[in-house]
Amino acid sequence: MKGPRVIFLIFFVIFAGILCQGLYNIHPFGEPRVSAMDDYFINNAQSERAANNVVTSIVFDYRGFDTLGEAAVLFTAVMSVAALFRKEE
Repeated sequence: MKGPRVIFLIFFVIFAGILCQGLYNIHPFGEPRVSAMDDYFINNAQSERAANNVVTSIVFDYRGFDTLGEAAVLFTAVMSVAALFRKEE
């Protein structure tokens, strides 16, 4: 019975270490990270995508396929719930 407890303890210590490392590396709340990609989107969104809203240009143009995938997953989830709760006649 000692073997499984030791293995569990080792995995628990490793997992706790990973969580503590992640919490240590988190940036402070309210201080946004600024990157070159942010500056690129802000400076080029209107000229490249003809959109006045930067968020709209990112969601629908730069990340269009990702947004399409998210919509497909949402549609599948809604249809699954509707099929699950339909009434049998």
